[in-house]
Amino acid sequence: MTTVLPRGFRRPPGRPKVGGPPGGRRAKRVPEGFTLVEVLVALAILAVFATFAWRATASLVEGELHLTAEAQRWQRLDALFARLDADLRAAVPRPIRVAQGRESAFSGMAVADGSSSFAFTRAGGDLADAGAEGVRIGYRLAGDTLQILYWPRLDRGADVQPVAYSLAGGVARFDVRYIDDDGALADRWPPDRRDDLPRALSIGLTLADGTRVERLVVLR
Repeated sequence: MTTVLPRGFRRPPGRPKVGGPPGGRRAKRVPEGFTLVEVLVALAILAVFATFAWRATASLVEGELHLTAEAQRWQRLDALFARLDADLRAAVPRPIRVAQGRESAFSGMAVADGSSSFAFTRAGGDLADAGAEGVRIGYRLAGDTLQILYWPRLDRGADVQPVAYSLAGGVARFDVRYIDDDGALADRWPPDRRDDLPRALSIGLTLADGTRVERLVVLR
């Protein structure tokens, strides 16, 4: 629509025309957004936070793995001592006949270097040909491995050797002390030619990392 002005009418000086900015030019709109520097700074901040998050997650995973390994190690040690306890509590005062003559029902020796060993007659049997009288078993440290020994029968000749099975690895010392009826500690059993059993055993197990576990097993 065109506006018709009266004759002789003049537009005031400096007043912009209707429908446009001063000077007759339209104002340009500046586009909104981030500059390249702002984008780079934002990416750097995100990278720093991502690094912190990754380190925190890695620490949690490592801690969880360490706790799991420790729990499994103590479970294996508990199972080992539970087996020792069960075997020793089933010991019976039954001596055996060997090629050299006679062996006590319970025979053990503590060695200064921590490689103690003992053997005894246990009630029942794990082997197919074990008799009703029981089975002869033993424990010893071979290198860094704790082993359990099984003899195929109680009374045996000189050529009969035990079968060894590994129970635990990474063992540095296996210390055993024997306690008599008076509560005295002995490095070997029997202290004389008697066939009775020790009253209890003090067993110490030292692992390769220095961890030491001690148990007192009462036989009677």
